Amino acid sequence: MFVGIPPRKKPRFLWATPLLFASLWLAYVVAALRAPAGRIATTLDWGVLTGGLDSGSAWRDAIVDGSILRLFSGLFLHADWIHLLGNLIFLLIFGLPAERSMGGWRFLLLFLLGGAASNLAAVLAIGTPDRVVIGASGAVSALIGAYLALFPGARLGVVLPLGLFLQFVRVPAFLLIGLWALLQVLFAHSGPALGAVAWPAHIGGFVFGIAFALGTRAAIARRLRHSRGY
Repeated sequence: MFVGIPPRKKPRFLWATPLLFASLWLAYVVAALRAPAGRIATTLDWGVLTGGLDSGSAWRDAIVDGSILRLFSGLFLHADWIHLLGNLIFLLIFGLPAERSMGGWRFLLLFLLGGAASNLAAVLAIGTPDRVVIGASGAVSALIGAYLALFPGARLGVVLPLGLFLQFVRVPAFLLIGLWALLQVLFAHSGPALGAVAWPAHIGGFVFGIAFALGTRAAIARRLRHSRGY
């Protein structure tokens, strides 16, 4: 008697997260190799400038002269390697499972639109004009929001110091992410100066990520059913 054995499913190839990882790293290396004056010029030319986009005419001018694209280009600039490293780590932690569920193109759209929305939130919230907002923190915050919406029951591993030892524990993701979100709100109102960290960008990206995941939840579910052969 012959028994049919179903073929093993090949692991789904993930490309958007590695592509973003490489792009963020490459953009930082290229900027870091320039002279200090060149790095400053790059930041001013491609970073997001506050104090605009608060009226219809400002939006029209930004679209006509192309400066609206700063909302996207600013995502790929970072102040230093620590700033970059933090974003890359969170990109891998939350990006890989999110891309596995929603697919590469939808995930890439989430990163770019979430990052642009977060930068816009910073532009509108920071009253001081001509401040420069750079970094992918807002886009990564959108990934965190989407992760929470897609995996509300997930658990994240955390290393806690217990006396002389380090203990690895698994904590519900909604607790850790909820605490993180609360800190962003507190810092936005009474934390470090906005010139150092654009806290409103984190909040704006987080909210956008939740809305994006909930809005595309039906399409993501259909995709998962199709990939599993249901």
